Amino acid sequence: MSNYTFREITQFIAENDVKFIRLAFCDIFGMQKNISIMPRELSRAFEDGISFDASAVRGFMNIESSDLLLFPDPSTLSVLPWRPSQGRVVRFFCDIRYPDGRPFEGDGRYVLRQAHEDIKRLGYSVQIGTECEFYLMQNDEYGNPTKVPHDNAGYLDIAPLDKGENVRRQICLTLEEMNLRPEASHHENGPGQNEIDFAYSSALHAADNMITFRSVVKTLAAANGLYASFMPKPFRDHAGSGLHINLSLFSEGENLFTEEGPLENPDSAAFMMGIMNRIYDMTVFLNPLVNSYDRFGQCEAPRFITWSHQNRSQLIRIPAARGINSRMELRSPDPCANPYLAFTLLIRAGIEGIRRQLQLCDPCNMNLFNAPHSAVREYDCLPVNLKEAVEAAKHSDFIRASLPEKTIDAYLDAKRTEWTRYADSSNKSQIIDSLYFYHY
Repeated sequence: MSNYTFREITQFIAENDVKFIRLAFCDIFGMQKNISIMPRELSRAFEDGISFDASAVRGFMNIESSDLLLFPDPSTLSVLPWRPSQGRVVRFFCDIRYPDGRPFEGDGRYVLRQAHEDIKRLGYSVQIGTECEFYLMQNDEYGNPTKVPHDNAGYLDIAPLDKGENVRRQICLTLEEMNLRPEASHHENGPGQNEIDFAYSSALHAADNMITFRSVVKTLAAANGLYASFMPKPFRDHAGSGLHINLSLFSEGENLFTEEGPLENPDSAAFMMGIMNRIYDMTVFLNPLVNSYDRFGQCEAPRFITWSHQNRSQLIRIPAARGINSRMELRSPDPCANPYLAFTLLIRAGIEGIRRQLQLCDPCNMNLFNAPHSAVREYDCLPVNLKEAVEAAKHSDFIRASLPEKTIDAYLDAKRTEWTRYADSSNKSQIIDSLYFYHY
């Protein structure tokens, strides 16, 4: 992403036959929204903003005070490659402001930018890379999604057993055209399950990239007559889909996560312990659906708040990597998380760990998926369901200090409602599909 000037942007739009400009933003749940404007309106968008009815966006404003304004971020200019080459469409991510010019506190990009500035003031920076899993499903004869997987392949299988490789190829090439950097792609464990990994970038870029990625996957799956599902656990008997978040901590250009692990550096150890110390409180923002909690404790999805080197049964593992690629990998989040809020909370938990100089606990080196109860009872667990996660966040001083109060209250109210609908339903599978499958 480059810091384009307004003159460069208008020149690009004129020279590339751009006819539509999408102004994109996310609600507090990480769902992308957009308004399309014509090129002649772009000057007004940059100077005065484009207004929208924020009372119609869940979790934003009420009907009595409903107007908010979108201001394009020039560094996020991107052509949408799947749209026609004549009469092109470009997209900007936008900052959201009140009519008086104040930043809107419900804007996840603004909240994440604040967290970035806070850790920068301490002399550090964070680089984030994501590994995102998803399922490709068949559609029925009417074009509606089913729960029939696209193939019956397994981990790292190839064609013809793996039927998703051409779709993954299209996704990766499209992302590159949009100036994103996918690093690797492959078939995952579940039938029809796929994974695409991203190169490291700043927290804000990583969050923008995650939103773009989900949009590209959904769009190109549909173009191939398929349905892409990011739901954490679409099948009871197959692997769930995770969003593994890799974090590196830098100071004066040096990666503080070394190949020997976080114990070699007190700041990276404290950063990681800060995240472990607050992971229970923030889980509702990392795992936002009723369905999210069906992943935990199986198929390489963690249940216990532990860490280790390379061990994939742990909440945090330290992969075998060197130099700039040395990192911690958080394995509990899933792809339905709002990346702006998720990354904000992880950074702020890390900041708290550094400020308090928390001592990292000892690693756990056993396989926690088949360990006896007597061996694991000393370890704390992640919340067992969405209700417990909501209550943990509700009573957390850390969450209240890290996110805007209005956002917290609106988010938790929505999640409490989802849990109540699920708990009161006599058909649990049907209510899960109604709440999530057709939306995520």
